Amino acid sequence: MKQAIHPQYFETSEVTCASCGAKYTIGSTRENLHVELCANCHPFYTGEQRFVDSASRIQKFQDKQEAAKLHVTKKKEKEEKKTQSAPKTLREMLLETQ
Repeated sequence: MKQAIHPQYFETSEVTCASCGAKYTIGSTRENLHVELCANCHPFYTGEQRFVDSASRIQKFQDKQEAAKLHVTKKKEKEEKKTQSAPKTLREMLLETQ
């Protein structure tokens, strides 16, 4: 068996959470670890709904939804104008004269 092929193991490795700042002591091959979310602040474990959005994906999605709503309302307005400005049938013209 080869000697000294295993990485160095640290008994008191420190893990730091970037969201809540919690610090844990664990055993690891790295001396310090930094994580974005931990068990104290992760929505799955806390039961609260919180969005961790670094690229503003949620805002982009909401903007697309608003643009789609405007498109639908404009389309409905165009259809209403078409039906209002459509030529009248002979029956409609006769009913108007009475």
